[in-house]
Amino acid sequence: MPNIKSQKDRVKTNKVETLRNKSVKSELRTELKKAESAVETDKAAAVNAAFSAIDIAVRKGVLSKNAANRKKAKFAKRAAN
Repeated sequence: MPNIKSQKDRVKTNKVETLRNKSVKSELRTELKKAESAVETDKAAAVNAAFSAIDIAVRKGVLSKNAANRKKAKFAKRAAN
């Protein structure tokens, strides 16, 4: 346990940020799974939903732009087949 006040505050902040990141990542995985199963019925809507979920994760700082682009490309490739 840290002794310095600023480091004690960082421990609290890190816990909050970790929980938020877990929540966003979990929601992203859920949305991608939903979109993956919806590809059979409506490709355009599924791709839009997946891309939207990925963009939200980027906006919240959970994913980097490169990781997001990689995920989008991978999803688009799967949806095209």
